[in-house]
Amino acid sequence: MTPSASPSSRDFFIAAGALLIAMLGTTLPTPLYAIYQQRLGFDASWLTIIFSIYAAGVIAALLAVGSWSDRLGRRPMLLAGLLMGAISAVIFLCTDSITGLLIGRLFSGLSAGIMTGTATVAVIELAPKTFKNATLMATAANMLGLGIGPLLAGFTSQHLADPLHLIFYVHLALLLLAAVGVAVIRETVERAEQLKLSIQKPSVPAPVRSVFISASIAGLAGFSVAGLFTSMVPSVMIHIMDVHGGLLIGAVIGLFFVASILGQGALQWLPKTLHMSLGCVGLIIGMVCLGLSIGTASLLLLVCAGLLAGIGQGMILRAGMGAVTASSPPHQKAAVTSAFFVVLYVSIS
Repeated sequence: MTPSASPSSRDFFIAAGALLIAMLGTTLPTPLYAIYQQRLGFDASWLTIIFSIYAAGVIAALLAVGSWSDRLGRRPMLLAGLLMGAISAVIFLCTDSITGLLIGRLFSGLSAGIMTGTATVAVIELAPKTFKNATLMATAANMLGLGIGPLLAGFTSQHLADPLHLIFYVHLALLLLAAVGVAVIRETVERAEQLKLSIQKPSVPAPVRSVFISASIAGLAGFSVAGLFTSMVPSVMIHIMDVHGGLLIGAVIGLFFVASILGQGALQWLPKTLHMSLGCVGLIIGMVCLGLSIGTASLLLLVCAGLLAGIGQGMILRAGMGAVTASSPPHQKAAVTSAFFVVLYVSIS
């Protein structure tokens, strides 16, 4: 099988859509944990374990199969990532225990790990030559999916019957649609005659390391803030601000990721030398607002925290991702991208 020389816009948008749909599933449960707590009777300490299990799944997938798409092809690994997401959704549909939640989140993490490493590169490779913002599209699809997930789940929990099941049926349907699309996109990697797939350590070629290290340090801070914000918001809003509406909780969580997209988009109007610095400033101010919102029980300050920290995280993610992929050899792009996201997800494990 040989890679296509001229990827079409259709394939580009299918790959981006598949990434969005897969990442959407990873944040669907977030506004629902209060309902799970009430029905299953577990305390808040279990939420930390649930988030850690998800991060462990992401890291395991990135470490184990992060470079496979460089040899096996992008399309098979995209389908594998969508399959992991479907398994997670089925487990959430069937579970009635904390063990089920943990297993479901593990598969959700595996899906995110596979898709993050593979789909990000696939979107960039499938971009038409006239499209100059492929990296923005890839990172924006990731963040938009993360933002839509809690908003959809929050809406169903507040306005529709059976909130713990309906949303996962919807996600299964979306995953099936994405799989059909991925099955027909063009392959961008020439598959080796003899495949030697093995679990490998993260690989960063020597010429890329200086760029990789600087991008990873800032990215680590950005993902730490993202993990902290999304894990704290439901508890803060319910127990400190006395806000119990699932839709509003989901909207505040989703705001962070929408703001991340705005931050990514804003970089095209800013000097390249300021991208990382401005992103870090946004994170710092956002965290100050988060602390003040908790101390004063202010929903307005919490919204400001999500907006500012999200913009900062988006700037850092796009700048770092763009630098890493641009400096990576073509045959090692997925491996280096996976290594980059391993570092980022360590911060929320």
